[in-house]
Amino acid sequence: MAYTPALDLSTSGRTFAQVKKRFSEAVAIFFEEVERMGTADEALTNLGWQKVKQEWRPLTPIVHEIQEFQFST
Repeated sequence: MAYTPALDLSTSGRTFAQVKKRFSEAVAIFFEEVERMGTADEALTNLGWQKVKQEWRPLTPIVHEIQEFQFST
C-alpha cells in the first residue's frame, strides 16, 4: 500500500512494483484533473499546501508512525 497525506491519495497492489506504478499513475491523474478543471490552486490549498514565491509546497510531516493492530471477527 502507498499513501501520501500531501495529496490524500492511496493505492495498493500485489507487489511493490505494482504499487509504485499505480501510485505514480494516481498522482499523475490527480494533477492532470485539477489542471484540466482549473482547480489546482483550490485543491492544493484545501490539502494544506502553501504557495511561496510562485512555488507550491506541501506541509512538512512532523512524525511518521506505523501501528499494528489485530481484531477478531
